[in-house]
Amino acid sequence: SDSVNKLLKGDDDDDDDDSMSSFSIHGGGGDSITGENGGGGGGETSMLTEDDLNYLSSSTSQQQQQQHQEKTVVVIQQQQQQQRGSGPTNRRRPSTRRMVDEIGNQLLEAEGNARLEHDILRKSLNLESAGNIAAMLGKTDMEENEDHEQERGVLERIQESTRKMRTASFDGPPPDIEPGGGELLLDYDEQRRRKKVLRQVLTMVGVTAILILLVCVALALGTIAVGPPRQPVGPYKIIEAQVGNDFWQYYVFYAGKDSAGSNGYIMYVSEQKAREVGIVEVVTEMVGLGDMIEIYEDGDPRAEENWLAEDLAFLDQLKRKQLEEEEEALEKEEDEAAEKKKKKNHDDKNKTNDDTDSSGASEQAEFANDSVTKEKKANRLLEVAEPHQELEQAQQQLETKPPKLEPFNPDQTSDVPEETFVVISSSPTPEGPRNSIRLEGRRRFNRGLFIIDLRHMPAGCGTWPAFWLTDEANWPVNGEIDIVEGVNYQDTAKTALHATRVCRMDDVPEGSKTGTWDTAVGIPDKKTGIPDMTFRYAQDCFVYDPHQWLNQGCVASDLKTEGRSLGVPLNQNGGGVYALEWDPVYKHIKTWVFSPHGRVPSNLRDALRTATNEDLSTRVAPDTNQWGLPYGHFPIGDGTNCPAGHFRNMRLVINLAFCGSVAGNRYFMDCPKQFKKFKTCNEWVESNPDELKEAYWKIRGVYVYEREWQKQWS
Repeated sequence: SDSVNKLLKGDDDDDDDDSMSSFSIHGGGGDSITGENGGGGGGETSMLTEDDLNYLSSSTSQQQQQQHQEKTVVVIQQQQQQQRGSGPTNRRRPSTRRMVDEIGNQLLEAEGNARLEHDILRKSLNLESAGNIAAMLGKTDMEENEDHEQERGVLERIQESTRKMRTASFDGPPPDIEPGGGELLLDYDEQRRRKKVLRQVLTMVGVTAILILLVCVALALGTIAVGPPRQPVGPYKIIEAQVGNDFWQYYVFYAGKDSAGSNGYIMYVSEQKAREVGIVEVVTEMVGLGDMIEIYEDGDPRAEENWLAEDLAFLDQLKRKQLEEEEEALEKEEDEAAEKKKKKNHDDKNKTNDDTDSSGASEQAEFANDSVTKEKKANRLLEVAEPHQELEQAQQQLETKPPKLEPFNPDQTSDVPEETFVVISSSPTPEGPRNSIRLEGRRRFNRGLFIIDLRHMPAGCGTWPAFWLTDEANWPVNGEIDIVEGVNYQDTAKTALHATRVCRMDDVPEGSKTGTWDTAVGIPDKKTGIPDMTFRYAQDCFVYDPHQWLNQGCVASDLKTEGRSLGVPLNQNGGGVYALEWDPVYKHIKTWVFSPHGRVPSNLRDALRTATNEDLSTRVAPDTNQWGLPYGHFPIGDGTNCPAGHFRNMRLVINLAFCGSVAGNRYFMDCPKQFKKFKTCNEWVESNPDELKEAYWKIRGVYVYEREWQKQWS
């Protein structure tokens, strides 16, 4: 009792000026259960009050009181030692730092387990013995419950502080946490966090590298196992065979005025009205002898004679034209040289004999040059003669067996030579604009082989027929491809592409086509209005190119069949077959025209004949490699000057317009005879001339093919 009172009064020699009215159960950081703040560790401590001492002095058991006093003295001495060690400079003894570090390490390893944290804190702060002390001191149950409530409060505050230290930002001191014993926990926690983050980063980098390596290995193995990707590079397969009465199911009849851009002098009508006025029908006709074509047996070289001879003649014509141009250039050079010589002789007539000798040497050199020129001419003539010699040799090898005569594409359901056609025409109206037809395809395409077999197409002054591909709702973003388009009296097949910027056709491989480009000359300057007479080819597909006519696009014109592959000449030859191959995988759009039908390659003819066969094994796949050179070649796709994305999501359109922004604007140039009497194209159409009776389509069929999907690397 005396020792306890002495300690309470601060009479201990080692306890300088500090006096205590209470003492602590356990020193060093943490929240107090009751009483004042202790001096150690910077945190609150758990203290014994004077009431507890009074309770000890009133105990009935002398032995128990002595035991309590001894234990209490020990606890108080420990508390005072810790208080001395803290001092005003907050210095901690190594044992205390190790204790706090150990507590912090245990709390970090608890990793949010509330119960485990609770047990660690109770054991480390000796709080679990508080109830036993109270019992030894003889406290009542009420007092003991109060101690337990205080103990739980301490634990809750410690747990809350720990959670704050874990969740707070490490950029500065955690909020609402008193400095002191918890700072060591925070420093240690930050070090642990940094090491943990570093380990996690290194682990993630390692795992990522391993995953990338595994993916590469898997792709390599998968590529070897699975093989190349699937691409539309296989043989062509029929998608739509639009023939006979089934023709109409592939289209929708558009009813209404023409678009503002075309502004044709027509009124498109519905299917019902078209049938009522008789401008659409399906007819079956006997094929006359004059409409038959020659069919040769397999292996007969005459099977390809017609179009091969045409190609040779076309090459012959190009070479002769080139030779004539070269001869004209040589003659011009000779004339210039002779004029110079005459002038020189006139100037040098008074020269000495030496000068005369020099003049003789010049004459000898000129004679030698003439010999070289003649030799060049002979070589050129020999080159031109070579195709004729080859043709003569081929003709000598022909057999005398006559060919068979057959319709080009006879009906398979008839034993007699018959063919069925779809007829589309127009009719006059009292209002002026003619009733006409615009068929819009139901299916959208991003590639394909599109073929139309015609016996007759609209022709004449004021007509503007077209068979084309477009996405009119997204024009010109998704492009436009005009497969067949006639204007007034035009007689040469043309194919035009219309697109947005960055689509030029100045990278066409040499020798890949038999056609040429349309021209763009005389374009008025936008500011001055003065025509630009610079000669240019229409190779820019951009519809607003400033150096071409508005919406001219890039236009390929056929040279091989120039003057007989469109309009009136085509109809006189019994029609023809037009084909367009749109192949983004092989990076091109190509066009062919074959007229008359006897010059259609046998592969194409057989493909059209068998397109509707029920037995799939008997169908012939078209092979464009067997058709000869196209007249139009448009490179598209990667590695070209026109990305393939300029042309997409398009559908077929067949229409018949009159006048408008193209045929109407060219009326005064193309129709000078009619222009003398009718000053506008619309007036000419309103007069309903007999010439417009030739303005009708007569279609044997429209055939759409797409390549089958196959595995291929490129």
